[in-house]
Amino acid sequence: MDCGSFTLSEADIIAFASQYDPQPFHVDPVGAKDGPYGGLIASGWHTVSATMRKLVEFYVSAESGLGAAGVDEIRWPRPVRPGDTLHVRATVLEARRSSSKPDRGIVRGTVEVTNQDGDVAMTLTAINFVLLRDPSA
Repeated sequence: MDCGSFTLSEADIIAFASQYDPQPFHVDPVGAKDGPYGGLIASGWHTVSATMRKLVEFYVSAESGLGAAGVDEIRWPRPVRPGDTLHVRATVLEARRSSSKPDRGIVRGTVEVTNQDGDVAMTLTAINFVLLRDPSA
């Protein structure tokens, strides 16, 4: 499922990181030039948070979504830089009825976030709980 796109500005990156992940390569554009990434980059947690917003808008059902059991894996293979536009896509890998709670389903899926050049910036695999439309079916 296509979940849309978002763009992170330098101001967005610095504001998020200043509050939640104040490492120099996230908050200091001048100092970051000499850092390990050759410039300012977004916190991976910022990318996760902005992605979650898109998932809530386009993928997670307000009527049946019950939250996540967890995230099995998150990877950030490419840094997100100021001005990058990121595209979010969710794919269901498995859906099954819960054996302990028959009114609920368990959905395992992946989320891929690519930048404007099509390069993968983040992937994650998560397990979510959902209410079933007809628990007796």
